[in-house]
Amino acid sequence: MADKSDKTNPNLPWVEKYRPNKLDDLISHADIINTISKFVKEERLPHLLFYGPPGTGKTSTILAVAKQIYSPKEFNSMVLELNASDDRGIGIVRGQILSFASTRTIFKSGFKIVILDEADAMTNDAQNALRRVIEKFTENTRFCIICNYLSKIIPALQSRCTRFRFGPLTTDQMVPRLEYVIAQEAIKVSSDGMKACVTLAQGDMRKALNILQSTSMAYDEVNEDNVYTCVGHPLRRDIESIVNWILNENFTTAYKNLLEIKTAKGLALQDVLSEIHQYVHRIELPMKVKLHLLEKMADIEYRLASGTSEKIQMSSMIAAFQSARNLIAQDA
Repeated sequence: MADKSDKTNPNLPWVEKYRPNKLDDLISHADIINTISKFVKEERLPHLLFYGPPGTGKTSTILAVAKQIYSPKEFNSMVLELNASDDRGIGIVRGQILSFASTRTIFKSGFKIVILDEADAMTNDAQNALRRVIEKFTENTRFCIICNYLSKIIPALQSRCTRFRFGPLTTDQMVPRLEYVIAQEAIKVSSDGMKACVTLAQGDMRKALNILQSTSMAYDEVNEDNVYTCVGHPLRRDIESIVNWILNENFTTAYKNLLEIKTAKGLALQDVLSEIHQYVHRIELPMKVKLHLLEKMADIEYRLASGTSEKIQMSSMIAAFQSARNLIAQDA
């Protein structure tokens, strides 16, 4: 996210408002940035393939490279950006991409850049057509292919590009940038609110900024409770209560209490299950009991993903913990 925000449009989402304009503004993956900076300085940019989870700076990196190479006037004529929302079938590869790559610029030196974002959504036919285009016009065009899953890019394209993996961002990388945005936007954020944003984002800077922006718009202060409420995620104390009920109360009471809290707070069983899974890892339980619970929860998550009834799966989850309690009692 960039050090210079776009003050002209206050309604711009923070993700775009604080997007980096040059490589030095990028906050993570120092090795990758240094390598690409060297390529740019020496004017020896190869074809690039960026892959990794969303919100880790793949698109921001190549846009920063393009903005560094070209002036704002040149940008539109020298850069072709195609996203998953655009049609990128074999027709577009043979038409739009081919005509852009094949035309030379008369008054400008250097090469053009074609950015293919979300390339794992491209068909195999389109990818096969692209490999010849990449080879044929290397002299005046560079391609940057961006995807989340490397396995969905055909090996022939992978071998023509220099690959870089963008891993999830660490807390140390995310916090300073979030603090910068907080200072720029003059919003009130507590330390537990900041921690909640980073925890929920799971290394995705885009998600962290979106959570921060939506919470700051909905509440006067961004604290832990407000962040979790805004995202619709169960609070830690709610999870503690739920685990306490399903381990210590009888089935009927646990089911009634769980149903009430789910309805009152609008919680999804999938989210509750994910949090309980983390909780089970943290509490002291005999290994046999822990394995039994993890196995049962895995089955419930699978059935939920298949579209089964939440109430039935909730009963199944409570039953798993009740049987775990019986196992502990037998061992004792």
